[in-house]
Amino acid sequence: MAKVIMIQGTTSNAGKSLTVAALCRIFKQDGYKAAPFKSQNMALNSFITKDGLEMGRAQAMQAEAAGIAPDIRMNPILLKPTGDTGSQIVLNGKVFKDMSASRYHNYKKEMIPHILKAYNSLADEYDIIVIEGAGSPAEINLKDMDIVNMGMAELVDAPVVIVGDIDRGGVFASLAGTMLLLDEEEKARVKGFVINKFRGDVNLLLPGLRMLEEITKVDVLGVVPYMNVDIDDEDSLSERLSNNAADTVDIAVIRLPRISNFTDFNVFSMIEGVSLRYVSNIRDFGNPDMVIIPGTKNTIDDLKWLRQTGIEVKVRRHADEGKAVFGICGGYQMLGETISDPCYVEGGGEIEGLKLLKINTVFSKDKTTTQYSGVINELSGFYEKLSGISVEGYEIHMGQSHIIEGSPMTAGSKTEGCVSGNVAGSYVHGFFDNSEGVNAVIETLAERKGISLGELTNFDIKKYKEDQYDILADCVRKSLDMDKIYEIAGLKNCAKGGRYE
Repeated sequence: MAKVIMIQGTTSNAGKSLTVAALCRIFKQDGYKAAPFKSQNMALNSFITKDGLEMGRAQAMQAEAAGIAPDIRMNPILLKPTGDTGSQIVLNGKVFKDMSASRYHNYKKEMIPHILKAYNSLADEYDIIVIEGAGSPAEINLKDMDIVNMGMAELVDAPVVIVGDIDRGGVFASLAGTMLLLDEEEKARVKGFVINKFRGDVNLLLPGLRMLEEITKVDVLGVVPYMNVDIDDEDSLSERLSNNAADTVDIAVIRLPRISNFTDFNVFSMIEGVSLRYVSNIRDFGNPDMVIIPGTKNTIDDLKWLRQTGIEVKVRRHADEGKAVFGICGGYQMLGETISDPCYVEGGGEIEGLKLLKINTVFSKDKTTTQYSGVINELSGFYEKLSGISVEGYEIHMGQSHIIEGSPMTAGSKTEGCVSGNVAGSYVHGFFDNSEGVNAVIETLAERKGISLGELTNFDIKKYKEDQYDILADCVRKSLDMDKIYEIAGLKNCAKGGRYE
């Protein structure tokens, strides 16, 4: 069986996901076969594996950092919120059922056999499993049914490292308070703290670290500086969703209330000379060169929101001016003539779309979850430079769209998407995760704006991602006591690391 180490946090967005990714990368660099694991994830950002199963995007990212293929066993339970009090339960990669929060809370123990089966199967194949917790282990109202924090640690006898975010303030109180609310057996599992997202002179922090160690009897394993690494974020707390100032090529993504898989567009923010903005009101719409409507967990409600806020008028006017509009998944559905819901997937009925593409969409109870590969058809007009470029990604959607007029975007195992002049759409998440494709889009936008980005558009996304994982691992390796990390994990340290002093 594999060795194990678990990363928990004082809060959501404390840095658990990136810490797990960093450790997976470090263990890989040091010659070990490492795999990430999260028993239960709650997120609208998901990924489809090669066998058509749905898992959390964060675990797919962590697998990428570890140099392995994403595997549904890394995230056996995915909760996709359908509102404020309920979620769609994805179990072992397939839709299980919708449940209210209270009903699911009482059902959690039924999930333990699925969790252990997935974990033990992974543990048979890898040297070390790096487990990620969720939220905080000190949610005392939920502890009796916990299957993702200390409950998970107990199931597999995992030692725990707790990460605290100093950038938001109160990190000492958060770490000490977390320990205060753990019972004695849980406290015994905690083998170290990590202070994350630190800015400033670490020497000014040392007295506080020593006091924290004295109060809690837990060692601080290191202080990780605030990093400007460009790696996929897990959820809507991501700083990517801020409204950035326009730069040279200005791309505006509509920030839908139930936006999903916003990582589809991260590639644009990686390119110098390109501004990627997330827009949630007409005041911030501005005069973008391209508008993207992203995926959503609820297409019909978010289409109504688009209409109520006045953003629909802005998007239609933008398209009428001959500027680029692109929709992904739910955003693609919104661009059409009508969306029909005869099976009451999203409440039933029919609604008019933006009428920028001649397509009709009909929802069904069957969820499409599949990887996709194809080649973009010969196009004319705005998207001409995309002609012949390969596309790889995955589909996650309820319903199918049928073209009335216009050209399919891609051809492969099936024709997919639709394009008409300067407006296009596709169901494929990851459509832009292709160096040729993203370069072609940016070049076209720059040319139409009358500017030249020169060699800046010669962008290799795969190399860029690999470099970012190495930067992350290098920073974390230098910041943490890696000898202690290896000792906690029960492995031999094959490469010496540093510590905060």
